Amino acid sequence: MRDWVNQAINRIESDFKRSSDTHLLKVELPALRNVSLYLKDESTHPTGSLKHRLARSLFLYGLCNGYIDKATTIVESSSGNTAISEAYFARLLGLPFIAVVPKGTSQEKIDMITFYDGKCHFVEPKDIYFEAGRIASELKGHYMDQFTYAERATDWRGNNNIAESIFAQMSLEPSPIPGWIIVSAGTGGTSATIGRFIRYKRLSTHLCIADPENSVFFDYFQNGNADLTSTRSSRIEGIGRPRVEPSFISSVIDRMIKVPDEASYATIHFLEKLLNRRCGGSTGTNLYAAFQIISELERHDQEASVVSMICDGGERYLDTYYNDSWLKANGFNIEPYISQLEEFHETGVMRTH
Repeated sequence: MRDWVNQAINRIESDFKRSSDTHLLKVELPALRNVSLYLKDESTHPTGSLKHRLARSLFLYGLCNGYIDKATTIVESSSGNTAISEAYFARLLGLPFIAVVPKGTSQEKIDMITFYDGKCHFVEPKDIYFEAGRIASELKGHYMDQFTYAERATDWRGNNNIAESIFAQMSLEPSPIPGWIIVSAGTGGTSATIGRFIRYKRLSTHLCIADPENSVFFDYFQNGNADLTSTRSSRIEGIGRPRVEPSFISSVIDRMIKVPDEASYATIHFLEKLLNRRCGGSTGTNLYAAFQIISELERHDQEASVVSMICDGGERYLDTYYNDSWLKANGFNIEPYISQLEEFHETGVMRTH
């Protein structure tokens, strides 16, 4: 048993050594006088998203706690990217993997899970937690439970986590300590890691979380009611939750911004022209909030660097977010937000929509 666990950890660590760190891109916005924008590009991980970091941490957490052995079936409740990354690591270790996936998850993500030999079990969004636990219990497997363990599986003090990587890559920039870091939250693991790291290193950086429609995180941050629930699910895959997840730590967050779904979709279309590449919907949520903060800093003549994130690539959303027919069929009109973003690009000012 111990020999197999040692070998499994070594495989994961070897995989990590073979993977270079993700890039930090500087985005050219000529209208800005005082603020520089950077994007941490997490789409370049082997499985194509930010969740690759989380999956690696969850596997190491499970192995080192004795929850996973050579005969363990891995089960996860996921809207897509976490399941893709966990399927990758499960195959690396020769373990069976089952993703409990909400109905309506994009076909592109389902295809990636099965590419890594994972199996998908489709349920209504409200049932993902119960079904994942039930299946794991029935098979005597291990429920990874990203929504509980994301905030504790990663070493937030360092060990090349995403926060340490961002600050190391910013070290030679004109404003090396970002005024703001803006990310979104699904499990809350990334925001917990970044927020704790900022405090541990005694940095002046502020952390803002961008939250989509149909998510209760924003309201929880405002009123502290951990019992909040929503009957609807976020339409921005991978972020926003219908309940307050155990791994969402609001006390490390300085500000939250609610982002309309149309604004998220518009931002990735705008960003495609800016970067000549497609990004996932959560990137649009991040960037729309970042543009608001940048506009505020510019208006007050404050010099600062602002860091946000590309969570995954847009190839997984060609049939939805990048499909004009899908947008129209679902009642989304992104043109007013496109105009708002084009004006921001020209002037550095984000007018209220």
